[in-house]
Amino acid sequence: MRRNHRRIRPVMWVAAGFLLAGSGWVLVTGLYARSELLAARLDLETLRNTVTASPSPVSTASGATGRRARAEAAGRSAAAHAARAHRLTSGPAWSLAAHLPGLGGPLATVRGTAKAVDRLAGEVLPAVVSAAGNITNGAGAGGGHLNLAELRSAAPALEQASRQVAATRTEARRLPRHTWLPAVDRIRDQLVSRLDRMAPAVENAATGARLLPLMLGADGPRRYFVVFQNPAEARGTGGMPGAYATLTADKGMLALTQFGHDSAMMSARPKVDLGAEFATMYGHNDAMNTWPNSNMSPHFPYAARIWSAGWLDKSGERVDGVLALDPGALARLLAASGQARTTDGTVVSADNVVDISERTNYMTYPDPLKRKAFLLDVARAAAGRLMTAAEDPQLRPALLLGLYEVLRNGQMTAWSAHPDEQRELESRPVGGSLPRSPEPYAGLVVNNAAGTKLDYYLDRTLDWYPGHCTTTGREVTVKAVLTNHAPPSGLPAYVTARLDKPTYATHAGDNRLLVSYYATAGASLIKATVDGRTAFTSPGVERGHPVYRFDVEVPAGGSRTVTLHLLEPPADRAPTVFHQRLTRPLRATVHPSSGCYGD
Repeated sequence: MRRNHRRIRPVMWVAAGFLLAGSGWVLVTGLYARSELLAARLDLETLRNTVTASPSPVSTASGATGRRARAEAAGRSAAAHAARAHRLTSGPAWSLAAHLPGLGGPLATVRGTAKAVDRLAGEVLPAVVSAAGNITNGAGAGGGHLNLAELRSAAPALEQASRQVAATRTEARRLPRHTWLPAVDRIRDQLVSRLDRMAPAVENAATGARLLPLMLGADGPRRYFVVFQNPAEARGTGGMPGAYATLTADKGMLALTQFGHDSAMMSARPKVDLGAEFATMYGHNDAMNTWPNSNMSPHFPYAARIWSAGWLDKSGERVDGVLALDPGALARLLAASGQARTTDGTVVSADNVVDISERTNYMTYPDPLKRKAFLLDVARAAAGRLMTAAEDPQLRPALLLGLYEVLRNGQMTAWSAHPDEQRELESRPVGGSLPRSPEPYAGLVVNNAAGTKLDYYLDRTLDWYPGHCTTTGREVTVKAVLTNHAPPSGLPAYVTARLDKPTYATHAGDNRLLVSYYATAGASLIKATVDGRTAFTSPGVERGHPVYRFDVEVPAGGSRTVTLHLLEPPADRAPTVFHQRLTRPLRATVHPSSGCYGD
């Protein structure tokens, strides 16, 4: 027995030595890997700041080339640091330690994080940076605003990058969520959060590389009808249709060929069939033939088809698509392009275009015809400045970034008359589509029902509260608060005039809203109240969503609270929240729930 102990003891010492050596190796390489990841993070910050930096006032081609060189250098440095961090955490000691029951969770997360950053910095970012640089550097064939040949050739690399980001996100989500080291858990959560933002961004870039060459005339000229919406009078897609323009695209060269204001479209009689459901929801508002009511639905393709058919009726010209944007979108784009100037010398900039378009113009121009002419001049000046900036290699990267942002957040929407292109657009924020889906949904939509221009002063909050799960579904409570910040005096009569001719007493600044709530498919209403009193609702259905509508008078300086108690199909997921783009953004809070099926 003692002889066996003497034989085993050296083996145990050797094993202990290997264990200590392995632990020391993991500790040392872990510290080195942390240093490399921090260095990669700094390089990625440099890359982001270089790409998103505002251009200098003096635009030069050499400046754009220098910025691209700095971006590529930062990308290469980040890739090198990330590759070293991945190698340091890839050996057998790390593999064994990461699989230790109860202890290896943090090491598995560090290892997975290093692998993810290596893939992103070494494979994804080079493809994206190279594609962006090739597209934005230099005009395209024939002097176009974009190099469509480079854009089209970048599509395969961007699609591959999109697949890699999606795969990396899937792997990151499988990393341990709750370990004995909270600091590492936070790293995991930050990684997943960033990948959740990156995945749709790269996917959208790949989609753009596929679609934009066609939509911008690579294979033949395209024509678009462009509508400038005015959120001072709310509509389902954002604001009432105001000024319009026609845009031509030929081999990447863009030109605005005609401008007009909404009065010219009042006589248009669009010939388009949007189906019985649309007629039931909006027929009593004559949305098809009344231009100001043409976009009451939040589903942008409906409005776009009406506008396209309306332009055909008015001009005899068919368009390949419709674009819509609001003053908020112009503000973001002017921040990249620089200010414009109208024919009367008014400066139009990122800082004042919203205020000019939605508030001060009503005070400056009491005459409606002069006011419409001024707003048309604002639209023409801003659009002209954007076109000029798109030709500038120094301004083009920031302008394209701004364009991406307004497309991503729905401030600019697009519809294509070409079915294959429209299918792609409709599945993305740029399409402005009300989704047909059984997934949880919460959509607060307001339409101005008074004919006022008071929605510039409208605040909206939405609280979504999940309740008990029953055998028949999940109880949900929705509280929407609408606050009218219009001053009680001092506003022009055109802004406060009530075209609805109410039979009850009102005061200047009071507003009336048609408030619609779009619930999850299959939901049913248990009870609805306005300010605690049982409310009458006009129910409907749009694209599978039950819609509950309320006629709400909101006094100047006052608020109204609309509360709905619903029974929705059982679900674990939080709802997708619809953000109608008005002057003041919706403040939405989705309160947490354990769901109906548990973790």
